[in-house]
Amino acid sequence: MPRATIEEVAALAGVSRSTVSRVVNGSTSVSAEALAAVQDAIAQLGYAPNRAARSLASRQTHAIGLVVPEDTTRFFGDPFLASVVAGISSRLAESEYILNLLIASDDPDGKMTRFVRNGGVDAAIIVSHHASDSFIERIAEAVPVVFGGRPAVTRESDIIVDVDNVAAARAATEHLIALGRRRIATITGTMTMAVSADRRDGFLAALADAGLQSVGEIDGDFSEHGGAEAARLLLQRDEQPDAIFVASDLMARGALGVLRAAGLRVPDDVAIVGFDDSRVAESTDLTSVRQPMFAQGEMLADMVVDLLAGRRPEALTILPTELVVRGSAPAV
Repeated sequence: MPRATIEEVAALAGVSRSTVSRVVNGSTSVSAEALAAVQDAIAQLGYAPNRAARSLASRQTHAIGLVVPEDTTRFFGDPFLASVVAGISSRLAESEYILNLLIASDDPDGKMTRFVRNGGVDAAIIVSHHASDSFIERIAEAVPVVFGGRPAVTRESDIIVDVDNVAAARAATEHLIALGRRRIATITGTMTMAVSADRRDGFLAALADAGLQSVGEIDGDFSEHGGAEAARLLLQRDEQPDAIFVASDLMARGALGVLRAAGLRVPDDVAIVGFDDSRVAESTDLTSVRQPMFAQGEMLADMVVDLLAGRRPEALTILPTELVVRGSAPAV
């Protein structure tokens, strides 16, 4: 069947074309009778507004850009990012906005920046950002932006949804100390990211409170391979750890494989705690810090829609975390 036109809706409803346009665009300057007639006509004809035409008229795309400054391997392999994106997508499905994925570890030729600045999206959600991501600033200057996680460099106008990574890492490390572990190391995320620095700070603070010193801090790049390589380096040290706090479940899975391949028993010889409480943690019996990843995505979507509606959300929203204890570091 050919697509119904706005003129056909107007004719069936017995109103003008402009009245139909006002109804479609959500205007309140329409009588109750005209509103009902137009809605009935739309339902009968199966009319769908032409999004391209509406965009040209309003200079809106009704698209939200999800900007992820990572390579595609990291994006599609990281359970944290997958859960956050699922939350964003779920919430935006209830709105008039669609989600555009903009994935690039860098923007050397300015292609992504130009797309955003030339009106490709109405707003952006930015997650997994690094200190070196200078193109993020140019995007934030062009459209309303909400950040998932604290940016490496913050501005007074930033709107951020995050967890208290320092407190969460401190709690995870305190759990290992309570188990009687004294030679504790950490496998950090990429240290150009604020989240990695915060989790490392929480780890070191817990050790300092207990009068302990770290026996190793190695960057695992938030990848399973990086976690495995970091664990190999820790085992080569003269003072091998009897516990490891790992800044993500994915890195922890890599570390677990190396520990077991070396003949070490988990948790008897080495206890290990991860971060995220993703499906990776469930499948590996990993004690992990649970953060509400899906809920964070939902909140990011809500906030960006609020911004576009002229409502200013809170500048900083901190979501709760909790330690989920499993076999890799069981409670005493």
